Amino acid sequence: MKTALYPGSFDPITFGHIDVIRRSADIFDRVIVTLAVNSDKQPLFSLEERIAQISEAIKDIEQVEVKTFGGLLVRFAEEQKAVAIIRGVRAVSDFDYEFQMALTNRKLSGDIVTVFLAPHERYSYLNSKIVREVARLGGNVECFVPEFIARALSRKFEMEER
Repeated sequence: MKTALYPGSFDPITFGHIDVIRRSADIFDRVIVTLAVNSDKQPLFSLEERIAQISEAIKDIEQVEVKTFGGLLVRFAEEQKAVAIIRGVRAVSDFDYEFQMALTNRKLSGDIVTVFLAPHERYSYLNSKIVREVARLGGNVECFVPEFIARALSRKFEMEER
């Protein structure tokens, strides 16, 4: 069974992320959407909220699960017996950073490959930061994220205004 990790902060998960997850599930027997516990970041949604959101968004994809980890991604990949790390790339600017990370991970663990997947072109501009900003400014984000996440974003920003 070939396992791949798809790491990210997913704050929130977008249709672009979901597209990459579906494409990954077509290639690998098992895909683990991997949330890094990163104390340097101040996410909008808690770790528990993001796990619940991702789980709901991918519930119809059988071979996909959600896990969290702390530490080196390649060590977690080895623990999970993963053969690949999936990275979504939207533009050349993404690729530059991701290529550096892929080479670093290869140096740390030569048994794990990095697979770059481009989302469908309709999501090529989309990222979580853009979604948060549009939602914060009161825009409709239902074309970027599932409806339940759009509602959660709206509630978050309504609470911040109080």
